[in-house]
Amino acid sequence: MSYEAITYEVKDEVAVVTLNRPEARNALDIRMREEIADATLRIRDDESLKAMVLTGAGGAFCGGGDLKALTENRQTAVGGRKRIQDLHLWLPNLVNLEIPVIAAVDGAAYGGGFNLALVADFILASPRARFCSVFGRIGLVPDVGGFYLLPRIVGLQRAKDLMFTARSFGPEEAKEMGIVYEIYPEDVLLERAMAFAGRFRHASRQAIGLTKNVLNQSLTLDERAIGQLEAYAQSVAFTTDYCHEAINNFLEKRPLEFDWDRLSKTGD
Repeated sequence: MSYEAITYEVKDEVAVVTLNRPEARNALDIRMREEIADATLRIRDDESLKAMVLTGAGGAFCGGGDLKALTENRQTAVGGRKRIQDLHLWLPNLVNLEIPVIAAVDGAAYGGGFNLALVADFILASPRARFCSVFGRIGLVPDVGGFYLLPRIVGLQRAKDLMFTARSFGPEEAKEMGIVYEIYPEDVLLERAMAFAGRFRHASRQAIGLTKNVLNQSLTLDERAIGQLEAYAQSVAFTTDYCHEAINNFLEKRPLEFDWDRLSKTGD
């Protein structure tokens, strides 16, 4: 697929997906959804990739759904339901992508754009980032996975606050709630996101993927089921070449390839 609403590039084993409709604050139209879905499968199937960075062009992350397009093509209830159902055919692939996903949020992350950012494992934001579950302002309910994602990050009461009030909030409050991981000036935000993602080049893609897979199910399964997933994941991870080499390095007192503390200091 050729991309029009996003750009896709690979830098040092990191896939960079940029929402690229700056004239519409990168609003999520049908074309953009289809392209994100395609890029997600492309990333999933490329075993050379170790992380993904998701960002927006033109000083905004994503202003939400394309209300102009929805108004011009007003649908029946049945058609509207199918539109959201179609979204959930690809969104789980992005939520469960078995590499670290880092969102670099500058400017507005509203409505569906806010929830799209929540798909990321880590959100890095600029001081001018603004977040809002804006749906209630126009009599709608959250979509793009918001009902699933937000309460798992902030808890049920805070999720009700943000969804019921539809209020906007900045990166400092978002960080206090556990939504934002770090805040960086807008002129270095993408650079910092790429550096953060780049450290995972030294990690085991298999171990990260297995860990993320189990974590994403940890709040919906009981201890016994999680224990079974843990046993499966560990048995698979232990068979990888990466694990064997790392254990040998440890036993022979050689530096480990993936040492977050060391990589953070060296900027590698």
